[in-house]
Amino acid sequence: MKYNLNDKPGIPHLLMYGLQWFIVTIPSIIIIGIVAGGISSGDASEQVFYMQKLFIAMGLITVVQILWGHKLPLVIGPASVLLVGIVSAQSSGAAATYTAIMVGGALTALLALSGLLRRIRFLFTSRVITVILILIAITLSPVILKLIVSDKPHASFNLIFALLLTLVLVVTNYAMKGVWKSMTIVIGLIGGTVVYSLLKGFSGFPQAETSIAGFAVSPSSFFFPFNPEFNVGTILAFVFCFIALIINELGSIEAVGQMLKADRLDRRVKRGTSILGISNLVTGSMGIIGPVDFSMSAGVIASTQCASRYTLIPAGLALVACALFPPVIEIFSGVPGVVLGCVMLYLMATQFASGLQMLILEKSIGSFNDALIIALSLMVAMMISFAPQEAFEPFPTLLRPILCNGFVMGVITVLLLEHLVFRHSKN
Repeated sequence: MKYNLNDKPGIPHLLMYGLQWFIVTIPSIIIIGIVAGGISSGDASEQVFYMQKLFIAMGLITVVQILWGHKLPLVIGPASVLLVGIVSAQSSGAAATYTAIMVGGALTALLALSGLLRRIRFLFTSRVITVILILIAITLSPVILKLIVSDKPHASFNLIFALLLTLVLVVTNYAMKGVWKSMTIVIGLIGGTVVYSLLKGFSGFPQAETSIAGFAVSPSSFFFPFNPEFNVGTILAFVFCFIALIINELGSIEAVGQMLKADRLDRRVKRGTSILGISNLVTGSMGIIGPVDFSMSAGVIASTQCASRYTLIPAGLALVACALFPPVIEIFSGVPGVVLGCVMLYLMATQFASGLQMLILEKSIGSFNDALIIALSLMVAMMISFAPQEAFEPFPTLLRPILCNGFVMGVITVLLLEHLVFRHSKN
């Protein structure tokens, strides 16, 4: 490594590496933020304000984790598993949804700070983790499909364009070497937007109606833009989403920590997960999707040969600076839905591939029953994710956020099969 974990590069190198981390971080915020913001509000100004809050939150949380949390060079971005929960909880309303995120964040922090997290880690066997990784990809498939074919008159064109662009992303990622591999998504977003705009005719970016003190709407609604609404069903559904979030966080911290041979890894896990929980509590109160650390950070570190955690501080501050300029956010928000859907398709394919790779590396399937645990859990999730809404109308309102959520039902199924029905098949 040119710079080790606690090394402090000079200002020129600090800014250079910080710019690389900033570029790597941007795509996840744009993609997931635009989708989540669009669900929260159909108003252009409100969506821009949502993105501004998200940029500020991700930037500040990055700095806090680097200085006081896990203290590892990890990219932070909106959690795709929470997007699954937000999509599934649309009928419950924004207040109930983001209140559930607040509660989930508080419970996560409590588990980490109390030490209870170590006692329940036995639940997360290799098969359970594999299913959860794949479930996120499967249950976001309807969202991806809607982004791609929502423009009915041009649905066929958009579908063909998305498939071709996805193939380009795969080939680009295969051909790229070193740090350029992490630029695949950036290239896809920029290149896809330019090509699609040329083919369809550029219509311009959405414009915020007002701008007050650098924000698209009044900053008075920065925190608590809604009255908290404690919907038991929605909260329980998000508890399962946070189980996946915790697994993701533990995997990211341990992967990078072991790669860099970081000391006191257990303490880093405890601090990082605690701050993750508190961060979700805060972002929920802001009415925006919560964060998680991304495991792709290891690839960036290996390619740049820079493991200094301090290089992420300029990246975090740059995210905050972006939020103060609504026109910049408007440009980000102008990415066509078909391009967003295509990039999400590529990202979820890589997530699916990670799950399949884990099956092989962890030797998770040793018998037919082991395979059935995975297969049935995924089939349950797919059936529920693509079932028509009319099928869920007879269910009690309290249970709908759980029974109508393909991800949650998939997680419940794999836990029941793994630890009760086929408990003798555990690793």
